[in-house]
Amino acid sequence: MTRFGVLGDVHCEDAAVSAALELFTKLGAERVLCVGDVVDGPGDVTRTIEALQRADCVAGNHDRWYLEGKLRDLPDAHPAGTLTAAQRLWLAGLPALREYDTPRGRLLLCHGLGADDMATLRPDDFGYGLENNDALNGLLGRNAYALVVSGHSHRRMVRRVGSTTFINAGTLLRGHEPCALVLDLEAATAAFFDWKGGAFAASAPISLAR
Repeated sequence: MTRFGVLGDVHCEDAAVSAALELFTKLGAERVLCVGDVVDGPGDVTRTIEALQRADCVAGNHDRWYLEGKLRDLPDAHPAGTLTAAQRLWLAGLPALREYDTPRGRLLLCHGLGADDMATLRPDDFGYGLENNDALNGLLGRNAYALVVSGHSHRRMVRRVGSTTFINAGTLLRGHEPCALVLDLEAATAAFFDWKGGAFAASAPISLAR
């Protein structure tokens, strides 16, 4: 596999998910990845979960919180009992991590950083912010992944740290610069598509070598 369509934090944005899947098909994505946070958002949870059956999805912290019954007073949080038994079972079955062999090395799909769904790497983290990021340094110390694809911060990013390229897919959540991502490992590019006015607009691809 060399071309992936990637969904950032979903937050129940069913219309954007469906449009992104159409975009990925049009652009020849061989597999769809999703960084999680499926629930807790303004859209239709049934249509969201139905659409994500086509994706390789991992669990986010909002998915975990829903299953644990925590922080249900957050804005747009789904009350306990919103999901059907089948939907809850699907959500509970999402793994924290997925791994793939690619022509550019091992790829890790996660929500935060590795198994820590609350950890993150931001575009403006330097110095102390890098040195004291235990989840980041744990991943770098393993030296197991050429690519790490994640979300959580809602801040799209392509950034190389050491020998690993970290790609944050951003989010589909309205008001948070929503986007979808096409990752082309043959061309070594990440192309973010802005979700504007009910349609996706392309921006210039970013080199994975940066």
